[in-house]
Amino acid sequence: MAPNLLLLPFLLLILLSSATTTSSSPKKTLKEKLSHLHFYFHDVVSGRNATAVPVTKPAASSQPFSAFGVITIMDDLLTERPDPNSQPVGRAQGIYAGAAQDELGFLMAMNLAFTAGKYNGSVLSVLGRNPPLHPVREMPIVGGSGLFRFARGDALARTHWLDFTTGDAIVEYNVHVLHY
Repeated sequence: MAPNLLLLPFLLLILLSSATTTSSSPKKTLKEKLSHLHFYFHDVVSGRNATAVPVTKPAASSQPFSAFGVITIMDDLLTERPDPNSQPVGRAQGIYAGAAQDELGFLMAMNLAFTAGKYNGSVLSVLGRNPPLHPVREMPIVGGSGLFRFARGDALARTHWLDFTTGDAIVEYNVHVLHY
């Protein structure tokens, strides 16, 4: 009879756990949304107030200008318009690494952290290839947080302005993102 008494608490535990998982409370359905964001990225690699700093030197190369092997850490301003003094909307924080030997091509890993407006406190994560001398670059959105939880989409980048002497640039971003 004692073995049956030990089995009774186990059976009660199973019954209670199945009762809690088959609750009749209404389920919340998540609805996916498509959002379009447009902003400008200000990459300042020169001067005392640089927002992008190389932390490695380029690999030896026979190319006249090669960034292969350079890793740059960035905390770049995002604004509503190309003017750096226009309304800030966030920061692009992450790294870009020279990953192409035959052209200027970066591996971008960055978080677009929004600090104003509707998306304040939300983040989009970008991971992809960025050849900055191409007219348009497409990079995937691989995730997000806040209002961009479960995000996926793409970021189209177009160089708005580039100073070939300093390397400073302003890049226009059009982002289309699906999120809940």
